[in-house]
Amino acid sequence: MKTRLLQPYYLIPFVLTGLMGGIAGGWIRLGCLMIPIASAGMNHGLLMVGSFLGTLISIERAMVMKKRTWLFIPLLTCASILPFLLGFTDLGLILLMAGSLGLGIIMHIQTLKHPEFHSVLLYAGAASWFIGNLLAFQTGLIAAGSIWWIGFLLFTIVGERLELSQFLPVPAWSKLALKVLLLFFTIGLIIPFHSWGNELMGSATFLIAIWLLVFDMAKVASRKPAQFRYIGIGLRVGYIWLGIHGLILLGLESHSLFYDLLLHTFFLGFTFSMIWAHAPIIFPIIFGIRETPYHPILWMTWTLFQVSLLGRIIFSLLEMHELRKIFGVANGYLILIQFGLMAGVILWKIRQRECPSNLNHNETEKPNPTLDSRA
Repeated sequence: MKTRLLQPYYLIPFVLTGLMGGIAGGWIRLGCLMIPIASAGMNHGLLMVGSFLGTLISIERAMVMKKRTWLFIPLLTCASILPFLLGFTDLGLILLMAGSLGLGIIMHIQTLKHPEFHSVLLYAGAASWFIGNLLAFQTGLIAAGSIWWIGFLLFTIVGERLELSQFLPVPAWSKLALKVLLLFFTIGLIIPFHSWGNELMGSATFLIAIWLLVFDMAKVASRKPAQFRYIGIGLRVGYIWLGIHGLILLGLESHSLFYDLLLHTFFLGFTFSMIWAHAPIIFPIIFGIRETPYHPILWMTWTLFQVSLLGRIIFSLLEMHELRKIFGVANGYLILIQFGLMAGVILWKIRQRECPSNLNHNETEKPNPTLDSRA
């Protein structure tokens, strides 16, 4: 049997390095020099959105393809981490542009095979990521690309929710309404913010959040026990953060921390809530494991994450900078702790599964055919 040299779990250390670098950069920008890497602070957004989130999404979509060679695309985005940490921002952006173009190729192929609306949205997400990377590279301004990165993640997440919910019966008019809202959001991306782009994006985003709260299957899952409840509530809280993000776009342009509020309600509130909620579904598929990263203990850090983020947003609104810093630093720690707990849960479940087989093997001193077939 031919050995597969590139497996998704080989990319985990790089993904975690990107996350750690991004969080360290966030701490620096808050005024906390816990990990004093100046270039991490300068490239904080690129590390979090491109090197971390972009790589995760690229791995997920590459795993849908038949050949593992498509994993070279997330490998490209992983390769951006070192240049960003060393201060070679242009090189890192070139690698991200190559990776986002590769994701676009994957989505082009998948859309041709499955010409459904959710595939088109995922394709639009990849295109938005590339446009954002290109604008950041051309202008040298992260802010030039950040709105398009919001489009990247919004299109991707809504597309994935529609993909997972495609057999759920929803009224035909609601599907049309969502398409109209996404069209308005796209127009808002294109129109300059100093015109009425913010207002159009904000109103569309707020109404998309309402749509997801009403029509997404998370409403059903949140009423079920255990893992289903964790996923459902996590998704619905994420949709609330998306709605808050829309309201900030609509009404807080004159606030001194408008840009900070705009980004972190979306990238932390909405996007990370989606990561925590989707992890039990997506991670086993991505990494080829049977164990899901869910255990009731995750509720504790999930709740603390949400509380710390809410504290950061409230104290940003009140312009109480020291408390904003404290809650922001705590929020970064809680992201790392949550991922650490998820990894621990998976390892514990693997150990629990293997222990009975190992005991049986020791007692009988004979090979276990069931265990052999799993290998």
